[in-house]
Amino acid sequence: MKKIAIAILATLSLASFSQRKMTPNEYANTYKDIAITKMKEFGIPASITLAQGMLESGYGGSRLAVRANNHFGIKCGGKWSGAKIYHNDDAKGECFRKYRSAKESYNDHSKFLTENKRYASLFNLKSTDYKGWAKGLKAAGYATDPNYANLLISMIERNELYKYDTSKGRKKSKGDKKSSRTESNIIGFERLISANNGVNYIVAQKGDNWSSLSNELGINLKRLLRINDLPASIPIREGDFIYIKNKKSKNQTIVFHNAQKGENKHSISQKYGIKERSLIRLNPVLKTREPIVGDLLRLR
Repeated sequence: MKKIAIAILATLSLASFSQRKMTPNEYANTYKDIAITKMKEFGIPASITLAQGMLESGYGGSRLAVRANNHFGIKCGGKWSGAKIYHNDDAKGECFRKYRSAKESYNDHSKFLTENKRYASLFNLKSTDYKGWAKGLKAAGYATDPNYANLLISMIERNELYKYDTSKGRKKSKGDKKSSRTESNIIGFERLISANNGVNYIVAQKGDNWSSLSNELGINLKRLLRINDLPASIPIREGDFIYIKNKKSKNQTIVFHNAQKGENKHSISQKYGIKERSLIRLNPVLKTREPIVGDLLRLR
């Protein structure tokens, strides 16, 4: 009986601990690696993900977080076919998503933002622009609290969560945009090699032209032009992305792009590392015209 009593007490102690609200530092240390990984995969600032998780889950101590591993208060919605939990929120007994782990909740949060058209414009922001993301989430209707953006910004700055958005505070992962001065596989070529959407590219320098790059890279001129969806008559500008591998037929992580002033089919295809013809295939309206400001374009 004594052993049973001890076991029960141990179980109750663990249950009590699991429901204890964490400190901000404990929460960040527990979930920062997941948030950084999701930032690499989807482009959402890790600071925003962590701040939303802290705020929505009450630092991991809310009923939804403890009983459903739901750290972001995401409701079931019409497309949800997974496990469910019912909880009083804006109305009594609302349906919320239930996950097997916090990691699943973080992944679903990233997919929820990426695949929902109302948040598409946020992915035009830099992953270090946490203020823009916070204000954009509020404007897009993520939360009803009129002070939601300020709450996120305050939480990020108070706990220095922005440090996880920078190269010093995050780890490299597959598919991430990366930069390192390295020698490429092309004999005799050395320049800053970067990757976008898993495709290698260089940034054009002053004085570059198609012929000089073709010779420097050791890539046939026609092939180099074909890779970059350009005719030889279009000059290279300093700062242009010049791909040295074939672009993809879709973007690996971003679903939508909100067309901005001055953009065209080619600039968007270069920005996301996808073939121009693939961009047109995904968006038939582009067969007959260039993008118009505000067009919501599919990238995958």
